[in-house]
Amino acid sequence: MSRVVVLAAGNDARGDDGIGPALLARLAALSLPAVVLIDAFQFQVEHALDLVGADAALFIDAHLGQADAVRLVPLQPAGAVAVQSHALTPAEVLRVSLQIGQTPPPSWLLSVRGDDFSLGAPLSPIARSRVDMAWTQLCAWLDAREVACQP
Repeated sequence: MSRVVVLAAGNDARGDDGIGPALLARLAALSLPAVVLIDAFQFQVEHALDLVGADAALFIDAHLGQADAVRLVPLQPAGAVAVQSHALTPAEVLRVSLQIGQTPPPSWLLSVRGDDFSLGAPLSPIARSRVDMAWTQLCAWLDAREVACQP
């Protein structure tokens, strides 16, 4: 069985930005022992330490203006880290892993389109349907890593 790290970014107090936390909560309800769950408002340099010893990593985040409703893509480390704030892209987190002398695990990004990131708003109805679509891809991704996902 693989040791998998799932990192979800987002803020459930900002409408569709809560897509990542909604997926993580759904995954947490399964209590999968091989899956380490990390809930964050944003990806940070410290998340590189969470990847140490993992066999695979999945970053989950909502994105405004992306063409696809749900996209699952492999990640490569960024060429550099442009630290201008605490927030990093998943590829930059992988780059930090290299900078601290760790080889990052094979990693993917599960990106879900969000439309309304208003403060105090709940997930929009369309975002809820995209969470369901993303859940199907998330379970297939886990299954491919020999981690049984029961919806």
